[in-house]
Amino acid sequence: MAEVNDLLKIIDNKMSELSKGQKRIANFLKDHYDKAVYLTASKLGEIAGVSESTVVRFAIELGFDGYPKLQEALQELVKNELTASQRMEVSSDRIAKTDKHILKSVLESDAARINATLDSINQRDFDRAVDYIVNAKRVYIVGGRSSSALSHFMDFYLNLMRDNVINASTGAVTETFEHMFRIEEGDLLISISFPRYSNKTVKAIEYAHMKGAKTIAITDSMQSPLINGASVTLIASSDMLSFIDSLVAPLSLINALLVAVSLKRKESIVRGLDKLEDLWGEYKVYSSAIKKKYL
Repeated sequence: MAEVNDLLKIIDNKMSELSKGQKRIANFLKDHYDKAVYLTASKLGEIAGVSESTVVRFAIELGFDGYPKLQEALQELVKNELTASQRMEVSSDRIAKTDKHILKSVLESDAARINATLDSINQRDFDRAVDYIVNAKRVYIVGGRSSSALSHFMDFYLNLMRDNVINASTGAVTETFEHMFRIEEGDLLISISFPRYSNKTVKAIEYAHMKGAKTIAITDSMQSPLINGASVTLIASSDMLSFIDSLVAPLSLINALLVAVSLKRKESIVRGLDKLEDLWGEYKVYSSAIKKKYL
């Protein structure tokens, strides 16, 4: 199949062999690939002035199994290139084309991503990731940009379950490596990144891999730059073209990892939580007041 990263080059190389109608499609994709990502074959044909079947034949001519595969290649092409303002424009256009209230549109979209993640994730890889977390000498977590929220969530709960959890998701690349310069064989790095991929997170997983540590990549596709350094990869669906990253499916995946780890270490975790409850009570960490409603 055609290589995703070379899509525009493939179109250029094939241009002389294309029919007149297919050339119109090719030129539109070259000039407006950011707009074409969510177009159906029928809509793309309408814009280019050709039939839907011509669009399908065009995809096959480029080396894809069909138009959906060409669409996937377009998504991979644009997801790490669009600026924030371009993402805002695409997201706005997409929502404007539906008749749904924005609340319904966003929540339904998030629910669909969770279902897509469940349908596609490899359960054996998930189980391997859980074993890595349970058995690692030290666990490092790196998530840059918006993914840092996920890294902090994971760090909070893993620290309740086991010792030696280090969140290296700091602002500067140098600080991240200062946190993880001792990483070695027997340790684990959990790296979390989604388009636009954080260069810091990519460098961190490459470094951990070089040092002989196990690595878990939580990302959006097998074309992610995190893949090369990953011992195991967990794919979670995200909205690659939205201005505001949808991290619902990745968060749900991380939640499943945490629950699985807690069940593996149930007895020791319960003992630790009992001690924590005493501390929380002594230092009044949680409010015990019940809000009263006055009539």
